[in-house]
Amino acid sequence: MPWSRIISAIVAIALALGMLLAGSWYFAAGFMVIVLLGELEYFRLVRAKGINPAGKTTLVISQLLLITATFNPTLTDAFFPIGGTFICFYLLFQPKLASIADISTSILGLFYGGWLPSYWIRLRVGLESHPPILIATNPNALPQINIGLDTLPQWETAWWNINHFSPALKITLIAFACIWAADIGAYLMGKFFGKTRLSEISPKKTVEGAAFGILASALVGGWGAWYMQWNAWQISGILLGLLIGVVSLLGDLTESMMKRDAGVKDSGQLIPGHGGILDRTDSYVFTAPLIYYYVTLFLPLLPKTLF
Repeated sequence: MPWSRIISAIVAIALALGMLLAGSWYFAAGFMVIVLLGELEYFRLVRAKGINPAGKTTLVISQLLLITATFNPTLTDAFFPIGGTFICFYLLFQPKLASIADISTSILGLFYGGWLPSYWIRLRVGLESHPPILIATNPNALPQINIGLDTLPQWETAWWNINHFSPALKITLIAFACIWAADIGAYLMGKFFGKTRLSEISPKKTVEGAAFGILASALVGGWGAWYMQWNAWQISGILLGLLIGVVSLLGDLTESMMKRDAGVKDSGQLIPGHGGILDRTDSYVFTAPLIYYYVTLFLPLLPKTLF
């Protein structure tokens, strides 16, 4: 592995951990920058196909959507269709008649680059500032998410003691750890033992690598559920890890499909040894809503313990 790739990975993980530990609007602001850079790469891929989306308008609306997710997460889902409608209206009044591709790629940019990533902000910041009302068949099965908004970075309180972390921070760290385990496990197993090609979309991915990555994610998820004593932790963490491993792989393949269609190897050259922002964050896009609803809707329905 090139040193540039190793150093870039270390720097990226350090920045990600810093954002996670800080929480509050510190996390949101850093995430908004990542989303902005990712959407710029997405629209470059789109324009490589000769399509003219409402790029600037979608970028602005996506940032407003993320701000909404930070200060009032319950309004985020309402903002998405309103923002999409505005994008369509904007394209109607362009000097050049907009095509179906112009409209669809613009809405996809808002969905893929704004709405889906907003769930990371809802998970890390929203669960602290606006804890959801959880409805379960068994009231005793409700998880303990009674927390308030962080007004200072987490490192100014007790960043060295994981037991002092808020539940929202712990859940987000577990989710990130599952994705990292899936990526690293798939890369190492595929590199040294992979023989069976997984898909024509991404020739370097192997079945062996994918299977080991999903297994590694499940093991991390299982440990996380045991540590936090989730409802039915014996299976709930493993199930979440399996889902994260599979969905992160699908996110990776989706971005590879877009690059293949655009005729480019990488989405950008921002990160030495890795390519662009999308090349490093594709595993996170579709996993965000999965994790959020798993924790807030599905987990409370499970019995407190299986035995």
